[in-house]
Amino acid sequence: MSNQSEESRKKPRVEIEYCNVCNSKPQCLELASMIREQIPEAEVVCRTGRRGSFEVQIDDTLVHSKLSSLAFPRYEEVVQNVRNARDGLPVNKVTEQPITDCVVQ
Repeated sequence: MSNQSEESRKKPRVEIEYCNVCNSKPQCLELASMIREQIPEAEVVCRTGRRGSFEVQIDDTLVHSKLSSLAFPRYEEVVQNVRNARDGLPVNKVTEQPITDCVVQ
């Protein structure tokens, strides 16, 4: 009967690379805010990146790539994955939202 204490929880690092040209910064800030609200111990970084990008990496795992999916991630699934990382559980790829307003050409 192992009860996970505060000490045994990891401090997950989330890095979100977004496209400044596509104006994806508001989505990055929204996702970062959701993560910080629900998992305050998480370290969340938004940074500008490649054209058309919205890449979400939790610790060393890429869980979403807009460059390959052409869509934004489902934020709730990203938050759940951050929770999993904090609790030492596996982190998985997330499904996409049906939004395709900025495409790499």
